[in-house]
Amino acid sequence: MKTKEILMLAGVVVLALFNACKKDFLEREPLSDITPENYLVEESQLAAYAIARYDNLPIFGYFDGDSHTDIEARRTYDNKYVPGQWKVGQSGGQWSFTDIFQCNYFLQTVMPRYNAGTITGNSTNIKHYIGEMYFMRAWAYFQKLQSLGDFPIIKTTLPDNMEVLTAASKRAPQTEVARFILSDLDSAILLMSPVAPDGKKNRLSKACAQLVKSRVALYEGTFLKYFKGTAFVPNGPGWPGKSKDYNASYNFPSGSIDGEIDFFLSQAMDAAKAVADAVPLVNNTMTAESQNTNEAFALASEANPFCRMFSETDLSGFSEVLLWRDYDLGLGIANAIPNVIQSHRDWGYTRGYVDRFVMANGLPIYAPGSGYAGDDSVHLVRINRDGRLWLFLAQPGQINILHPSPLGTHATPVVPYPDILNLLGNHDHPTGYIGRKGNVYDGAQLGNGKGDVGSIVFRAVEAYLNYMEACYEKNGTLDGTAESYWRKIRIRGGVDPDFQKTINATDLTIEAKNDWGVYSAGQMVDKVLYNIRRERSCELMGEGLRYMDLRRWRAMDQMINTPYHIEGFKLWGPMQYWYKASNLTYGIGDKSTVSAPSLSPYLRVYQKTPTSLVYNGYRWTMAHYFNPIAIQHFLITSKNNDVSTSPIYQNPGWPLDANEGPIGF
Repeated sequence: MKTKEILMLAGVVVLALFNACKKDFLEREPLSDITPENYLVEESQLAAYAIARYDNLPIFGYFDGDSHTDIEARRTYDNKYVPGQWKVGQSGGQWSFTDIFQCNYFLQTVMPRYNAGTITGNSTNIKHYIGEMYFMRAWAYFQKLQSLGDFPIIKTTLPDNMEVLTAASKRAPQTEVARFILSDLDSAILLMSPVAPDGKKNRLSKACAQLVKSRVALYEGTFLKYFKGTAFVPNGPGWPGKSKDYNASYNFPSGSIDGEIDFFLSQAMDAAKAVADAVPLVNNTMTAESQNTNEAFALASEANPFCRMFSETDLSGFSEVLLWRDYDLGLGIANAIPNVIQSHRDWGYTRGYVDRFVMANGLPIYAPGSGYAGDDSVHLVRINRDGRLWLFLAQPGQINILHPSPLGTHATPVVPYPDILNLLGNHDHPTGYIGRKGNVYDGAQLGNGKGDVGSIVFRAVEAYLNYMEACYEKNGTLDGTAESYWRKIRIRGGVDPDFQKTINATDLTIEAKNDWGVYSAGQMVDKVLYNIRRERSCELMGEGLRYMDLRRWRAMDQMINTPYHIEGFKLWGPMQYWYKASNLTYGIGDKSTVSAPSLSPYLRVYQKTPTSLVYNGYRWTMAHYFNPIAIQHFLITSKNNDVSTSPIYQNPGWPLDANEGPIGF
């Protein structure tokens, strides 16, 4: 979306409305006090209201969904991998209705006027902006579905009446929430134009809604499949929804959970195919043979459409990009995306992630005849590998800036040796593996937050991946369409398109050591499904979907009993000589700077100081698949502060006490 439109179109009335609405719906002011009757009556006002909601969509380079997973680590660990340390909040959390309230206000105000034909302006654009708001409500609900599962379905703004608001707090089963999201996305698909009104893909289009529909449907279908028979799905044993009369007799719309799984996977396939068949992938022109020097590599990368898709200031010409954010230095609307990409402060790819990329010949690195050169250096790791790893894993000495500029005050002209010791502070590389997807070679973009490169929000390759996975999960086999999508992705990625070769050579016992995607519900999946998941994680490198995938796959159960150690590059080999020996200290308590070679030849990011709560590895507990609901929300909706009288029920495994971890920890 065009970020500058937010400033140009969002008027004073809209801002006043939004400021007044930044409350839970149980604490809001009456709408009549804050909204004039003559607002949302013509096209530009609808456009302004809708564009202001775009801030809820992700920004490339700032994704949190990959951090603190098996593919990307930060210097500090996440409490969700320390059972007992993630606690129920007193207030706040994901139980919030602000974004939903704003969408509902728009729709309940605009739809009667639209049906009556009283909104002035271009009728096609008016329909499109209404479609955008259906999309935004669906997007807001999808965030709730992922974090909380069951959630109240509220379609209108509500009167300032405690009895009404309390009744509205009843949680709908997650299958109903997911169906509601798909319904809103169907409305968006019906109303939005194939090409956004701006013509540059800075606003949503029909394809964006179809892509997100495939994402939501795949999420729910696989979540239900892998959590079937648990308290995390409606009607499962111990499902807390049964404790409330309003859900006690719930029946699935399709008659059974298996029917729901089939419904959602079918919806995912249909929506994904609509996008994938219509949108070609951007070409990757780089081959490993053409980059014999760092300068040649940089020049080829800058010219490569696949690389440029993540680093140009104007992304409108890239077919695969469905929605992107535009910035404009002339208007003072800038971003720090180039700085984030080049410095990669405080995060890095894990050894487990790097190892899962296959060779260019399609063989896993451990397979006989793969040609793997080893991991004694980053240079060796990249040789003859999957083109996406070759392109987007930084190697010390590579040129970052081809066009120096005095404006580039925060540029990193050459990829440095990884700062695993955090000596510089602002170039911290905790795993030793540095990513460079989205690197910008123009120094003028590397001022202090002075860049205006575009930021991808949605790209069509996800639809290819969604179809492949939904097809296999639903049917247990790949159809011709799924196979053709897979070959296209591999060819573009610089990998032998014969995916069956990769499947045949896969050893799940080796992959399971470092890839959580091998597992669902504590059991290894089959080799075909694993390789579909592998392709997904390699293609969506650094794009923030990993934690969502791990949740829906139920891919962390294995850590309930078996701790997992996050590892980085092979420090205890030739790469140790990149650092002063006196700086690599271990076995001296809290003064240790790195992990001991006796533990592993690979840098163990969190196994340096024995006082660390994850020194003995990451652990998991089932409750962590959902967020807890803060106690304040139970109290507000209860009688006489008795939380048991609230219509809200807590998520599985979480207590009804603030500052307490999951039950049993």
